[in-house]
Amino acid sequence: MTFPVVGMVGGGQLARMTHEAGIPLGIKFKLLSDTPQDSAAQVVSEVVVGDYRDLDTLRAFARGCDVLTFDHEHVPTEHLRALEADGVPVRPGPEALVHAQDKGVMRAKLDAIGVPCPRHRIVSDPEDVARFAAEVSGRGADEGRWPDDGSGGFPVVLKTVRGGYDGKGVWVVRSSKEAEEPFRAGVPVLAEEKVDFARELAANIVRSPHGQAVAYPVVESIQVNGVCDTVIAPAPGLDPELAAHTQELALRIGQELGVVGHLAVELFETADGRILVNELAMRPHNSGHWTQDGAITSQFANHVRAVLDLPLGDPRPRARWTVMANVLGGDYPDMYSAYLHCMARDPQLKIHMYGKDVKPGRKVGHVNTYGDDLAEVRERAAHAAGYLRGTITE
Repeated sequence: MTFPVVGMVGGGQLARMTHEAGIPLGIKFKLLSDTPQDSAAQVVSEVVVGDYRDLDTLRAFARGCDVLTFDHEHVPTEHLRALEADGVPVRPGPEALVHAQDKGVMRAKLDAIGVPCPRHRIVSDPEDVARFAAEVSGRGADEGRWPDDGSGGFPVVLKTVRGGYDGKGVWVVRSSKEAEEPFRAGVPVLAEEKVDFARELAANIVRSPHGQAVAYPVVESIQVNGVCDTVIAPAPGLDPELAAHTQELALRIGQELGVVGHLAVELFETADGRILVNELAMRPHNSGHWTQDGAITSQFANHVRAVLDLPLGDPRPRARWTVMANVLGGDYPDMYSAYLHCMARDPQLKIHMYGKDVKPGRKVGHVNTYGDDLAEVRERAAHAAGYLRGTITE
């Protein structure tokens, strides 16, 4: 029997964990990695070191692969179209993936299909940013679109339309003078109102080529300095009707955009109970790491199933509460020596490390905890992540 070969472009921890999910199924992986030391390159048997921005490299890599998928969204859209023209199955395809690559394209499409988003537009220079701030502070009140409460002026959020993650490529500016830096890169800049939100949520879905789709419980995502720190599944206190509406919204976005594989829809829950879409990611996502130990079928396993057009697995949670806490690098590089304490203190703790060198603020792993008491589950996750980082010593 011949098992398919999944070509994974990108060698980070998402590729590493997706490969891990394919092992029980006998799925073969081939990896295009920047360096032999990348997280996934340490565990995948067939590794090609090369530049994902080079079309010839991508074409050579695709030979022998039954499907191509990604652990990031940075492969040039025109290269993906060329691969599809060559007959290579690319999942998600370029017409879908461009909405995760280009924030301007994403906002235009979400507007067109009636998805609620923060007020926004492409801006041309710092003076245009000031005009945008003035517009959102009062524009549209007489049109019945936006409340004229003055909440949409400075500060505003500026984002480069391509690139950026974990807070990179994003600025909160309070004047046109502060708005100068984003334009220095010479790429288009998207301005958005700074939303007065109560918390951040994420809706994760997986969709296959023939249209089957599953939705995971909506989670709360807690950010610290622009980086995901903790994810709580399901989002505590979320109204069941709003949770169902949010799942349906994510499923509709996936269908309208033609997504194949995993889609993360990052959202704001506003103080008045509305849901606004913040970002899209078309790959396994940090907000879904809890599913490795907390769901019947993880986001990684379902992404593998989806790109191979296999029936999708059950996304339901295994426990009442699951908490994921990211392990960030600090000044304590010997994390392995902390295992004795963490494992002895919490035998149910699940530790996932990425094989990365420890650097301050760098994501080097995560932990998952689960149980019936949310306060206890959160404390266990926070303690383990802090002890591994070295900020907790007892």
